[in-house]
Amino acid sequence: MNFKIYYSIILMLTLSLVGCKLKTFKEPVISLDAYRIVDGFDLKVVASEPFIEAPVVMDFDNKGRMWIVEMKGYMQNLEGTGEDEPNGVISIMEDLDNDGVTDHAKVFLDSLVLPRAIAHVYGGLLYAEPPNLWFVDIKKDKPANKVLVDSIYSYGGNVEHQPNGLMMNIDNWIYNAKSNFRYQRSNGKWIKEPTTYRGQWGISKDNFGRLYYNTNATQLVGDYVLPNTVINNPYYKPRHSVNKILTPNQKVYPLHPTSVNRGYSKGTLGKDSLLVNVTAACGPLVYRGGQFEAAYTENVFVCVPEANLIKRNVLNFQGDKITANQPWDTKEFIASTDEGFRPVNLFNGPDGSMYIVDMHRGIIQDKAYLSPYLLNRMRRIKLDTIIGMGRILKVTSQENNENKIPNFEEFSDVELVDLLNHTNGWVRDRTQQILIEKNQNTAVPILVKLIQNSNNELAKLHALYTLKGMGALTFDILKNILNINSSVLLSAHGFVLIENFASEENVESMLELIKKGRLRNQVELDFYTAASLGSWLQYSKDDFYLLLVAISDKYGANSFVQEGILNSIRGRTEEFKTYVDGNEKNISRDLISKLLETAIQNKEDNRETSIYSKKTVNTDSRTAGYNTFKTVCAACHGIDGNGIEEVAPPLNGSEFIEGSKDRLALIILHGLSGPIHVNGVLYKLNGVMPGLAKNSAFSDSDISNIISYLNNAFTKGGKGIGTDRIRALRDKKPKNGEQFTEEELLKLIL
Repeated sequence: MNFKIYYSIILMLTLSLVGCKLKTFKEPVISLDAYRIVDGFDLKVVASEPFIEAPVVMDFDNKGRMWIVEMKGYMQNLEGTGEDEPNGVISIMEDLDNDGVTDHAKVFLDSLVLPRAIAHVYGGLLYAEPPNLWFVDIKKDKPANKVLVDSIYSYGGNVEHQPNGLMMNIDNWIYNAKSNFRYQRSNGKWIKEPTTYRGQWGISKDNFGRLYYNTNATQLVGDYVLPNTVINNPYYKPRHSVNKILTPNQKVYPLHPTSVNRGYSKGTLGKDSLLVNVTAACGPLVYRGGQFEAAYTENVFVCVPEANLIKRNVLNFQGDKITANQPWDTKEFIASTDEGFRPVNLFNGPDGSMYIVDMHRGIIQDKAYLSPYLLNRMRRIKLDTIIGMGRILKVTSQENNENKIPNFEEFSDVELVDLLNHTNGWVRDRTQQILIEKNQNTAVPILVKLIQNSNNELAKLHALYTLKGMGALTFDILKNILNINSSVLLSAHGFVLIENFASEENVESMLELIKKGRLRNQVELDFYTAASLGSWLQYSKDDFYLLLVAISDKYGANSFVQEGILNSIRGRTEEFKTYVDGNEKNISRDLISKLLETAIQNKEDNRETSIYSKKTVNTDSRTAGYNTFKTVCAACHGIDGNGIEEVAPPLNGSEFIEGSKDRLALIILHGLSGPIHVNGVLYKLNGVMPGLAKNSAFSDSDISNIISYLNNAFTKGGKGIGTDRIRALRDKKPKNGEQFTEEELLKLIL
């Protein structure tokens, strides 16, 4: 008997019995001849169709396997139909022959509607399927014990503008893009609390724990400070330390003419129809894998799917500021002439490589935002035919070998703690969470010993937050960190963490630690000192007020530091303002006084910042308008706006859409009876278009939203119309009291 064949048959039978829904295909061979990557790196496809379709995000389990979220319902055609179909999937990729390429795939969860985020946390899987955020345990690669974490995680909003990310940070909190909430599970209960509103699609972190994100037109935005260190005053919204544009240069260097939504706008396309600046930046990644050469450590890579490329930016840390610059003026880290290459997310891998989630499709613009210009171009060059595909690519260094993926299940406590020294940030992050999840008392002294004896500042930082997550961090451990000459960044974390131990008995020690820290004359340390005194004020207000004023005076015009002070004084704003004004006058206090006055006025007006007042994601006007259009207007005008013969004229190119928005509003409000001319063609229609003014289900806002969508979808753009004007036009009725005629509309002076 041929034992190789016998073994293969047994293996396949076993897999079919043990696995979930198993996909088995021959490994596809995909050419990357159309792709360019800078010297010193290799690019490889590690998963592709037919194993996956329309991937948008990924994560790795403790075995190093890829888990892929497949958003199959997104823009299956130019009309955007079928988005509400439950065809989304979360799949597990497997490489059973160990050649680095997926040869099997298991379906972990299916029948999902537009799933958008996952995270392996707390021994299970956290995943987002709008509007819900769910958590499930994982039992033999199958979901179990499903728990609803948040019923309004991504309630409302366009598919391109809903929360996503689910990234565990070093502080043991899970952060998101397009959201002002973070999540954590503690003692079996889920906690949701406000945080800074960040970005659009994709989120990343550096080794210190600062967060990075972006918007369509800005390739990199970020925070100068650690999360939630400047937002605790509910009546002051920080502007100088978070949500900062880091890249002054948004230029891109595509390899071919670019198909973008507003390509007709002046300055969007340059010579040879090449895109000039980013228009759909997403999926930023701070590289922390430890495999690339040192110059690439903590570089930020950014997806630019509309131009089929990935950018590289070098971060520059300058104390109270961070900037990012492109290292090359005329080329990109990766660029392709393949218009199906749509990188939408990037991830550090357990092997130290960088992984690219390539949605691989022609259409990446949601219907609600799709301009006639791009719609027609996609039809002409058949971009809409690139569908049903998807790929995961891997970037590796030619100089360094890939790291071996640790087998976390086999390691002792000593070996696990030692992994906190690993050069790969992914390994350090996962080790921290595994130690917290295991919560073994035997690991505590080993972690404390690492903090006391290690020269690896990053390992010590992870150890601190591991102890915090285990409930084993103490004031003495932090006091030791702040008493020795730790790095500025480690000491900064020390001041953030030590606020949890504010008590009367610790005041004297805390004052000594602050005095020693201020002697280092480092703006970062002074900021975190100023930002972390809130809980201490109740025990020795005069001492800490004096410190805050001294720091404020030292950095009089530095808004970065002054925002840290406002974070600490929180509910004591009026009292602290009186204290500041009562001290000896100092011209350097002008800024802090103005910031305090702003917070006081906001409190008097009962205006909390949006960080605290915003509870859900709002549906934007174009998306809301599109939803109404689909249900009310498309039945007659067609989902594509081309009209239906004998029923309704086309909207594409119609002078009633292109022209006066007042006239368009009157048609929607009060209706229209034929005949009517559109684009010089006479349409003799038997029926009438009913108006919405008499239908109480449609508000002024609904009418405004419809016009916002029509303006975007069937014109080259222009101004919308506000609800106040809609309200006024409700009273401007047709002479017959029913519907307008074309003749009457054209005679109106608006």
